[in-house]
Formats: sequence, C-alpha cells, structure tokens
Amino acid sequence: MSNELPAVYLRRHGETVWSLTGQHTGLTDLPLTERGERNARALGERLIGLNFAKVFTSPLQRARRTCELAGFGAVAQVDRDLLEWNYGQYEGRRTAEIHAERPDWQLFRDGCPGGESPDQVGARADRVLSRVRAIRADVLLFSSGHFLRVFAARWLGLEPSAGRYLLLSTASLSALGYEHNLAQPVIRLWNDTRHVGT
Repeated sequence: MSNELPAVYLRRHGETVWSLTGQHTGLTDLPLTERGERNARALGERLIGLNFAKVFTSPLQRARRTCELAGFGAVAQVDRDLLEWNYGQYEGRRTAEIHAERPDWQLFRDGCPGGESPDQVGARADRVLSRVRAIRADVLLFSSGHFLRVFAARWLGLEPSAGRYLLLSTASLSALGYEHNLAQPVIRLWNDTRHVGT
C-alpha cells in the first residue's frame, strides 16, 4: 500500500481469554492466549517491507506483547492515550448481561457508568491524531478494538459514536490514509485478518 501520502496502520491486539468470551476488557491487563501470540507473530511477517517513522503502543500487555511479537517492541513508544475504553462498572461484563439491566444501552452512545463517555474516548483519539498527523510519515499503532474504532471515526472527521459502524476483529490490520491530499482522509484497509490462523 505504498503511497506518497502518509498512512496510519492500526493493529488490534491478539486474542485474550476475555475477547473469546465476549467480556468487556478495558483496563484489565490480560495476557494474550497462545493463538493470540501466534497471530501477533504472523502480523510481523505481513508487515515485512513496510517502514514506519514511529510505532506507538498502548501500555496494556495485550497490545505491548502483540507489538513485541510482531517485531516492533524495540522501537515502540508507549502512549497512554491508546488505552482501551474505560468500561467502569461494565468491566468484565458481556453485552447480554448489561442489556438484561439496560435493554437500550449502546456503548458508542451511552458510554459506561464509572468509566468513559464516547466524547472522553474521542478526546484521547484526537490527541493521538494530532501527534500522528504531525509526523507526516507512516505510523503503526497497537491498541484495542473500541478505541481504534473511535480513532478511525475521528480520522474521518466523524463523531466518536460513528465507531459503532466499524467492526474490528482481534489481531486485525487496518490502514487509514488520504485520497488526493491531506484534506481528504479515507480508510484504505479495514479489519483485514488474512494473516490470522486458527
């Protein structure tokens, strides 16, 4: 996907036990499963030949380990703004359990009691966006699903709530860029899991 205009590659961390069970995993610092580690290594092979001016990772071990196994641990900088959504009272809970209490609840509209609102996550995404756009070269980010969905929405100039339309699988690779110039942000690749094994 080489292009004269810079791109931002997004890497969602590999599988964890809670991603398998569908539990909201915000700040709980879970390790990758064995499969998650294999898929992180496969990403490294997928990115051979690409050069990144900067690599940033969430401080959570699932993102940091994905980054390390993909071969970028030595050059990555930890960025706390890349943390996953703080789910507050909904941490560790499945959506079905939350809907049993609040049938109309939607994360990207309502946020989480005791945690973050969509606008708060959007503000963190905007800070990352400002830093990334200032680099004006290809960048690689390692983070978590809901944060990266908000980040992509903000890249496009949409409200944080628009992240609800952008499904993102574990171990996926996505790329954001521009069409004709820096005033035309686009999604170049989304939720690509070709490198993911069983």
